[in-house]
Amino acid sequence: MTRLLIVSDAWHPQVNGVVRSLENVGNTLARRGYEVRYLTPEPFWTLPLPTYSEIRVPLPSLRVVQDMIADFAPDHIHIATEGPLGLAARTLCVTGELAFTTSYHTRFPEYLAARLPVPVEWSYGYLRWFHAAASATMVPTPSVLKHLRRRFFRHLAVWSRGVDLSAFSPGPKAMFAGLPGPHLLYVGRVAVEKNIEAFLELKHPGTKIVVGDGPERGALMHRFPDVVFTGQLTGAALRDAYRSADVFVFPSRTDTFGNVMLESMACGTPVAGYPVMGPIDVIGTGKGGALEDDLESAVKQALSIPRSEAISRAKEFTWEAAADQFARRLAPIRSRVGIAA
Repeated sequence: MTRLLIVSDAWHPQVNGVVRSLENVGNTLARRGYEVRYLTPEPFWTLPLPTYSEIRVPLPSLRVVQDMIADFAPDHIHIATEGPLGLAARTLCVTGELAFTTSYHTRFPEYLAARLPVPVEWSYGYLRWFHAAASATMVPTPSVLKHLRRRFFRHLAVWSRGVDLSAFSPGPKAMFAGLPGPHLLYVGRVAVEKNIEAFLELKHPGTKIVVGDGPERGALMHRFPDVVFTGQLTGAALRDAYRSADVFVFPSRTDTFGNVMLESMACGTPVAGYPVMGPIDVIGTGKGGALEDDLESAVKQALSIPRSEAISRAKEFTWEAAADQFARRLAPIRSRVGIAA
């Protein structure tokens, strides 16, 4: 049996695209006979991330990480994040001359610059150094690959994403019946890097609904009293929210993919967003959604898109295909040759 170790600073109780992607690809490979283990912050002390206390930063012991890797004796190591735990695993792989792969999930330099006065180039310099030691760095879309290639990242390969059609599927509108329509939905972190204010400031008639939690929620609830904030939803409640919306609005300009767009389209709800990396790759040329520099215009166009078209587009993204891409790029740990430290 092939043993795969996935190292990630992001893990439960966080609910985000990184965690869901790692779980889904791991579960898919496990069904194929892989033994998959996750090395996560759970065994370690953690501290709240400055300016974002909901995210906990692990304080890993290098010796403990080394012992955990040795105990599992993996055939492949995949380092999914560039935080303290990912850095510890990278250090051990480099010093032990073990090959490993990495993945690039978030535009961290832009996220950081939105919160702190840290130049974007400094952050990209760190990320370039971190990923340079990997046999391959997996990115979610072709547009992200081009973006990183322009910033001189190497060994890049696309690892796309999928949607669980058993969890997200079309059905009756069971929510928002008492609210004026159309119903415009946002699902995700309520945080500055998501550009959520562009959604909240829309003048379109109807009701704006925010599903999710985050550091900006309290302030935004006060500023936008007419917006419905539900808090975080999961399972059937989240599915019903997608089903009950008329348009899903994705205002982020910095996400590398946007799993929530696939979930919404799988439930039949078209997407409105900006023509930037992430939405460009998921929506394509108007398949299941509308992308415009004017978000108001994108919403108007998306309202006229048949729900069947959104469903068809979502079905083009499967976790089976994503797992194929992931597995092809994994490197046997003893194959490390000529990789920069």
